[in-house]
Amino acid sequence: MLPIVEPTETRPRPATARSNDADDVALLERIAARDKAALATLYREYHRRLVRFLVRFTRREDVIEEVVNDTFLVVWQKAHEFRAQARVSTWIMGIAYRVTLKALRQGDLPFEPLQGEHEMVAGESIDHELIDWLNKGLTRLTPEQRLVMEMAYVMGHSLEEIAEMTASPVSTVKARMFHARVKLRNVMPALAGFAEDDQ
Repeated sequence: MLPIVEPTETRPRPATARSNDADDVALLERIAARDKAALATLYREYHRRLVRFLVRFTRREDVIEEVVNDTFLVVWQKAHEFRAQARVSTWIMGIAYRVTLKALRQGDLPFEPLQGEHEMVAGESIDHELIDWLNKGLTRLTPEQRLVMEMAYVMGHSLEEIAEMTASPVSTVKARMFHARVKLRNVMPALAGFAEDDQ
């Protein structure tokens, strides 16, 4: 069902990450000085990454674009507060996390089944019943639980990165993931149509 291997607490970063981050820091400095061209450049750089994250929650392009735009509105407003204590990418994903969490709590981010790029793997159709089963399981999680599971198992972020993005201690991230896995283990058999007596 879910990978047995836990997300690592630390992960070596590619050598190019530092140079890319330096470029992003320079863009943020320009944004803090109200440079709209710099904001447009940063938007183009992160748009696809944010869409890949949000498409896990909805297929509605208008909703996705609204959340992305809300994220960059916060970037525009808060660029002067960035202190380089984390990578720019982590900082932006943290903003996206909070905007997404707010949308999920308010019901503004309607959950829809996975499709599109998830329909074909190596030229063969994925079992749509399996995808539907997994989707139903994910909807039983709290927004916080679901977001950390998506960040860890889909996006591949480490526990430390998730802690930075969610402004939470690593222990809190671990606890959310633990409770999410327990809840999934409890609800998935019932969602598949198996009664407890059948197990």
